[in-house]
Amino acid sequence: MSKNSKKISQKIRVAIIAGSKSDEHVYTKTLDVLKENKIPHEFQIISVHRDPEKLDEYIKESEALIFIAVAGLSAALPGVIASKTDKPVIGVPVSAKLGGLDALLSTAQMPPGVPVATVGIDRGENAAYLAIRILKLLD
Repeated sequence: MSKNSKKISQKIRVAIIAGSKSDEHVYTKTLDVLKENKIPHEFQIISVHRDPEKLDEYIKESEALIFIAVAGLSAALPGVIASKTDKPVIGVPVSAKLGGLDALLSTAQMPPGVPVATVGIDRGENAAYLAIRILKLLD
């Protein structure tokens, strides 16, 4: 490592935020892969609609290098997070209604300048694997 290189913190590398406890069948896949690969992470359930101030505060104070946002229905959570940080955001659409297509389209169709990497419907494990690949670029 050169003198000018910035040492990347080994603290929290990935923050997983789910919009609801009802998304548990998806976010547990994400948590399992991160634990299995010994990736330091933290997990929160924060509804962008019910508690926007808590979400703002969490994003602002988080030391995580990558955010994973798990959300169904309107799936606003990934886009809101991406609008408030310049860190990578990975969206995981949940099959709450319409087979998850509503959440998939909401997560994937972000406006210019608000990027969200999107994995398949209910593919929490792929979000974790993508986060691990991004982290490998930093190491």
